[in-house]
Amino acid sequence: MNKLEINLTREIINSKEELPIKVIQFGGGNFMRAFTDYVIDKLNKDANFNAGIANIKVTPSGSSFNTFEEQDNLYTLFTRGIKKGQTIEHKQIISAIQKSINPYEDYQSFIDLAKEEELQFIFSNTTEAGIVFDDSENELGNNVHKNFPAKVTALLYKRFQHFNGNPEKGLTIIPCELIENNAIILKGYILDYAKLWKLEPEFSTWIENSNSFHNTLVDRIVPGFPKDDLINYTNQLDYKDELIVVAEAFLFWAIEGNKDLLDKIPFNEANEQILVVNDIQPYRLSKVRILNGAHTAMVPFSIMLGIDTVKNAIDNTISGNFVKEIVYNEIIPILNLPKAELEEYAEDVFDRFRNPFIKHHLSSIALNSISKFKVRVLPTLLEYVEKFNQLPKNITFAFACLLRFYKGNWNNEVLPVNDDIEITNEFEKIWKSTNYNEISTLILQNKTFWDQDLTKVENLVDEISKALELIDKQGIEKAYSIYLQS
Repeated sequence: MNKLEINLTREIINSKEELPIKVIQFGGGNFMRAFTDYVIDKLNKDANFNAGIANIKVTPSGSSFNTFEEQDNLYTLFTRGIKKGQTIEHKQIISAIQKSINPYEDYQSFIDLAKEEELQFIFSNTTEAGIVFDDSENELGNNVHKNFPAKVTALLYKRFQHFNGNPEKGLTIIPCELIENNAIILKGYILDYAKLWKLEPEFSTWIENSNSFHNTLVDRIVPGFPKDDLINYTNQLDYKDELIVVAEAFLFWAIEGNKDLLDKIPFNEANEQILVVNDIQPYRLSKVRILNGAHTAMVPFSIMLGIDTVKNAIDNTISGNFVKEIVYNEIIPILNLPKAELEEYAEDVFDRFRNPFIKHHLSSIALNSISKFKVRVLPTLLEYVEKFNQLPKNITFAFACLLRFYKGNWNNEVLPVNDDIEITNEFEKIWKSTNYNEISTLILQNKTFWDQDLTKVENLVDEISKALELIDKQGIEKAYSIYLQS
C-alpha cells in the first residue's frame, strides 16, 4: 500500500491511551496546534501532566474540522528555524487532543464538557475579532451562540449549575488572542452576558471568586499547512496527514500569574520560553520595541540599499550592523528589564530574522510604515533623548531614511510605498520642495503623522535635514558612514 494511503491513527503510533479532558480549547487553527497544543503535549510527555484537550470549532465556516476526528485528533508538527545559531529541523506527532467538537452540529456534546470532573483550563485563540461583545446574543437559550465570549459564558454557567456553584470547580482561563488585557476583557464580557441574560448574582460571584483569568502575550510564527511545498513534507512521513503544521523554532509565552498557576500547570518544566510573571507589560513593550521596531527601522534603509528580504538584510554587513546598533545600543538601554534578558531576547529575534525557511519580503513589511514608526520606533527616540539628552544616531538616520523612502522613488526606480492615500499625497506635496530644512520641518511638525509636533525635539530638524541631504548626494551606504562620524 502507498504510504500516503495509510491514515494517521493512534493505532499506527501505538498509542491508545485516553487522557482525561483537562483543557477546553477554542480554536483548532494552525497557531493553537503549534503553540498551546504543542506545549500541553510536551508537558504530558516530559512532566506527566496527563491532560487531554477538547478542541472546539469556533465559527460555523470552514470545511477541514472533521479531519481531526478522521485522524484520531493527531497531526504532525514540523519545527524549522534557527535557535541559538543552530539550524533546527524537527518533526513530531502531537497527540494531546482527545476529541474535536463542532458545537454548530452537536451542541449537546459541547455543553456537556461543563460536567467533566477533571476539567481545569480554557485556552483560546479566536483572533482579535473573537473577543467582542454582541448584544444581539441576548438570551442563554439551548442553542449554540456564534459569539465566543457568549459560548464561554454558557459553558461556565452550565458548570456552575452542574456542580452547584462549587468553588473548587472554577476554571483557569488563558486566552491567547493578540489584544492587550485579553483575559480581563474576556472576563468583563462574560459578566456582561450574565447581566444581559439575567442570570442569578451568585453566578457572577462564582466567576469573580472561583475562576482565574490570565492575560497573555504569545509569539511564534506559524506558516501553517505547507501547501506550496507539500511534497517535501509528505516525503518525510509514513502516513497520510492532512493536518500538517509548520512552525518556526522560536516560542515565547508570557502569562500573568503566580505560583498558584504553576501549581496547576507546570509551564516551567516545558523547557521553552514560557514566563509566568506578575506583569506582562514590560515583555509586550520589549516585543514591540525590539522585534517590531527593528523590522520597521530596517525597511527603508535596506530597500534603498538594494536588499529584498529580512534574512538578506540581517546577513548583509552594512544593514545587519545598522539594525544591531539600533537594537543593542539605542533600544535596549531605555527598556525596563534586565539587560542580559533583553540581549538574549534580541539574539532570539536575530535568529528569527535569519530563518532560512521563511522568506519575509521587506516590501510586505513596508505597509503603513508611518503609523508603524510612530508606535514602534518613535517612542524609543523620544525616551532616548529624555534619558541621555541627545539623539540616538542610528534611529535618527533610520527616521531620515523613512522620510526619503516616502518620496516614492530611488535611483530611478519606484519604491514600494504602501500607505493611506492622504499620507502619500501629503508627502508628494512636501517633496516638491528642494530645501531639506523645509522638507524636514513640514514633515516633523505634521501632527497627523506623529500625534505631536516633532520640531520641538531639540536638533531633530537639523539632524534629519543633514541626513536627507547626505542620502541624496552620497547614497545610503556612504551617507550612513559620514552621518555617524558627524
